[in-house]
Amino acid sequence: MSRGTAARALLAAFGLLAAVHLGALLVGAGTVEVATKPALMPVLAAYVLARGGPVLLAAALLFGCGGDTLLQVGGDTAFLVGMASFGAGHVCYLVLFVRRGAAPEWGHRWLLAAAAAYAVAWLGTVALLWPDLTADLRGPVAGYSLLLTATAYGALRAGPRALLGGLLFLASDTLIASGLAHWPQPPAPQFCIMLTYLAAQWLLADGSLRRTATAARRSSPHSLTASSASTIP
Repeated sequence: MSRGTAARALLAAFGLLAAVHLGALLVGAGTVEVATKPALMPVLAAYVLARGGPVLLAAALLFGCGGDTLLQVGGDTAFLVGMASFGAGHVCYLVLFVRRGAAPEWGHRWLLAAAAAYAVAWLGTVALLWPDLTADLRGPVAGYSLLLTATAYGALRAGPRALLGGLLFLASDTLIASGLAHWPQPPAPQFCIMLTYLAAQWLLADGSLRRTATAARRSSPHSLTASSASTIP
């Protein structure tokens, strides 16, 4: 089986697993939900590797699998360790985005404005949640949300798809945090959380793969030759 065929098969498997998992959440099929959730991110990570994507990107997704699995266990300890696993995934994303260098499509002033907006959003969200969180969750939630916000901002370096993925990740985890604070929840909150989370991880992965492919084309000898030839009168 060629690498391209394997990648297409893995992408189809991820789409099928995601559809089955989301459907199980809607109909209350708990056994199917529990069985499919830990498989989602490993399949997406395998797709990334089949596409020749960065190991750090696959690692970020696998840490997401650790978080997904531990959050199913239940209990405060499992929740905090799961949060730490997600946090490790965000560190992987951040290192990956920093290695990509500056984001050429965004101007310097725009990037500063975006950084300020993300910082205000983080401070405002933590300030609103703080009084309604238990004392043992305040610090971990604030620290994790800072990492998450940094990932969302860093996704600017990977293009519009990753940017949208970062925003959806913020939305998904803000729903989780609002549940911890016992705020009113939307209908089918777990479905909403997983829908935005799966879309976020897919967009972050796809955006990073596209940026990696673009960088590889620009740095290839063939591209350099073609670029040089185009400047010869």
